Amino acid sequence: MNIIKSTALVALISSCAIASIDVRPASAITLMDLIRGGKRRAAPEQVYPGRPVPGFDTLQQNRAVAKPPRVSSPRYYTYKPEPLRRVATDRLVDPVVTGSVGGYGLPPILRVPLSNARHFLPEVHVRAPADVAKALESFYGGRTNFLWIAGSGVNSRAQAAISVLKDAAKVGLDPADYAVNVPADAFDHGDMIAREKDLVRFEIAMSAAVLTYVQDAVRGRIDPNRISGYHDFKRKSVDLLGFLEKLATAGDVAALIEDQNPKSRQFLALKQELERLRAETDATPRVEIAPGTLLKPGDSNPELANIVAGIRLKASEALKSEHAVVLASYQGAPEYTSDLVSLVEAFQKEQGLKPDGIIGQASIRALTGGDTTASRIDKVEIAMEQARWLPDGLGGRYVFINQPAFMAYYNEHGTEQFSMRVVVGSKANQTYFFQDEIQTVEVNPYWGVPQSIIVNEMLPKLRSDPSYLDRMGYQVEVGGRVVPSSAVNWYGSTASVSVRQPPSSDNALGELKILFPNSHAIYMHDTPSKSFFKRDQRALSHGCVRLAEPRRMAAAVLGVSIDEVASEIASGRNKALPVPQKIPVYVSYFTAWPNKDGKVEYFGDVYDRDMYMNRAFEATRKARHAEG
Repeated sequence: MNIIKSTALVALISSCAIASIDVRPASAITLMDLIRGGKRRAAPEQVYPGRPVPGFDTLQQNRAVAKPPRVSSPRYYTYKPEPLRRVATDRLVDPVVTGSVGGYGLPPILRVPLSNARHFLPEVHVRAPADVAKALESFYGGRTNFLWIAGSGVNSRAQAAISVLKDAAKVGLDPADYAVNVPADAFDHGDMIAREKDLVRFEIAMSAAVLTYVQDAVRGRIDPNRISGYHDFKRKSVDLLGFLEKLATAGDVAALIEDQNPKSRQFLALKQELERLRAETDATPRVEIAPGTLLKPGDSNPELANIVAGIRLKASEALKSEHAVVLASYQGAPEYTSDLVSLVEAFQKEQGLKPDGIIGQASIRALTGGDTTASRIDKVEIAMEQARWLPDGLGGRYVFINQPAFMAYYNEHGTEQFSMRVVVGSKANQTYFFQDEIQTVEVNPYWGVPQSIIVNEMLPKLRSDPSYLDRMGYQVEVGGRVVPSSAVNWYGSTASVSVRQPPSSDNALGELKILFPNSHAIYMHDTPSKSFFKRDQRALSHGCVRLAEPRRMAAAVLGVSIDEVASEIASGRNKALPVPQKIPVYVSYFTAWPNKDGKVEYFGDVYDRDMYMNRAFEATRKARHAEG
């Protein structure tokens, strides 16, 4: 094989591609043709060995005018929040109660307070999310007593619940979403009818606010699947009616409501960080380093004084303590000595950068830029929202991939055992945000080329050079039959055409891949492009997750030694090794997330997803506070 061409091909199609969503029609390819697994149509233009090429002259003419089709990536949406609807309070009064205002002809002293208050339910106008409204209608349709009012006022249970709703910001929620107008303590005792109308409205509004808080606390305000096609979650269901039933008998209402928030150590660390940040101000001193500064060990540069000042401001107390002697003795000299190189390397490692002692753009950003207090608060609030999409408690054994950190973490017995660098999808081929279960490790894998790569990247080349894949050593099948690449009509539909790369040292998946079957064709795998792991910014793949230490991860999920994995690879055989017990894997996206020690770390928003989250928050606020 031509080494130069082989290298170019690997660079072009390393890793897997994201699943296609939309197809812009061109030539004979249709949307249904490109959706793999669906009903396949016959492709009359396909050519097999030994057969003449039908319509050859026409195809030759088409070469000059036909444009290759494109398989589109998923897209981001204009977020549409769940609309509120009016609680059907007019259905909550039975015919007996509706027919009379009984008791209101009696003097106030002889009438039992709220005894006929349900009569006013049809006059109550409260709007709520559909699930909340439905739960309220079921709950109040089957009972005559109230949760939040008693006598002529608001009871202590209501006061306890209100205190929780007012503190919603502590758990990353918006207190304005749960604000309720509380009837004043002072009122005209002669107008009990007006008073009871106010109290009944408060009753329904209070229950609506509490249930909205509970639903938001459990599953989040934002439906991730409405943000983009890159988000894939089954939204959690919340038993709102059951919660109201519990509230009716609860001794500590506030504790019951607060307890609906996540209790995982990661969420609690985010909550603590949010509290700490809100106590800070943005008056933190900042340093300036001249643009374009590049400093290597042994260099001399006056900007070194600003670099050390930046480390004093940005480094952890532990790092500053470890290098206290160097920091104390430095007097502003421009010489970049070995002691200072060690200090910089330690800072780079702490920031998740390559600890090479070379101060370039990434190190300068860490020293001078980074997040302000306000931007960190924003990242933590977004992280708390997204954490609600995941299970509360990720499990005793799981793999956690955080795309903005470009890292994968293996956890067992609730403790992080190891972590490693990863490469994730480029901005044009983004990795999805979802959860799944690891089922198989495949050694010496074939790489089945996704349709998106066949159509977007291979097809233009194949139309001018049909034997291209033959020379590169790829296997081509049409309708399950192996054929030469040169025998395929690449101007026809590719739906029944499959392309795969046999196991080899050049294989785009390297030695192994770790599978968690999903509709996005995303998995973890090895790669021949090892140099990518040396980069700080590692959004470089077609969507799959490349592992810096694939054998170590494979051994962990299989529950065997690295030597055993190496032995399977050394056999040279393609083999699927089932994982003894399915392991949760979280292919996540957090720009703020606690490390194994509970310290929240911050990362760049490589796909700009925080921006879309903030747009979703704003759209939700508008929908919830619109006049209905």
